[in-house]
Amino acid sequence: MGKVLVKVLVKVLIIEDESHLRHNLQEVLESNGYKVLTAANGQVGIEIAKAELPDLILCDVIMPKLDGYGVIISLREDRRTISIPIILLTAKAENWEQRYGMELGADDYLTKPFEVNELLRAIASRLERQEKLNESYQEQIAYSQALEEKVKKTQENLDKSLKVSSSQADILAKITEDLRNPLSNINMAIQMLKQSKSEQENLRYLKILQEECTREIQILNEIEYLQKLMTPENAQILQKWKLIT
Repeated sequence: MGKVLVKVLVKVLIIEDESHLRHNLQEVLESNGYKVLTAANGQVGIEIAKAELPDLILCDVIMPKLDGYGVIISLREDRRTISIPIILLTAKAENWEQRYGMELGADDYLTKPFEVNELLRAIASRLERQEKLNESYQEQIAYSQALEEKVKKTQENLDKSLKVSSSQADILAKITEDLRNPLSNINMAIQMLKQSKSEQENLRYLKILQEECTREIQILNEIEYLQKLMTPENAQILQKWKLIT
């Protein structure tokens, strides 16, 4: 009997105080296959977002109790909601307002009134970008962890193979130090990536991970060559010619 494939619906939270627009948005999104949650003000929206962890949030800017900027600030301060894409909805199109929203952590802006196709394209674009970012993030985390395990095993092997002479202890210390430097940067980048507040920061820390992983691989390749060279027989030859002590 074959497996039954279950389609997981994308969950969108609409935070909008104008009931007519909120219901219209809900109807449009549900008719296009999205699972929709709604909130009539920013405070309730924050509570729903933290409880339900939607895939994307549509949020009005001007609302009673708590405006859209306050919603962004609150959600970007919480580790669980820090990376949820947020599209702001506004009746104003002032450049400074858009810049301010982006600086707080908004991912996009839609100026009212907007077309249905414009809304759907904006949502699809943000979800696609978030999916790619999540995939890249998971790949880098897995790759970094695998690399860290390889480094640990390599260090264990080095500890055994580099004991053929007293000078090899110094070599081991130097190599261990070389290995730890990129690992420290990798671990730091992983932590900063988990806490990043914007796509720009995510891309920055992913770049650091990629660079440090490349650096670690270069060191590991050099170590593998050194392991082949530093056999007991070769060590005796090097000692004979006073290349090591």
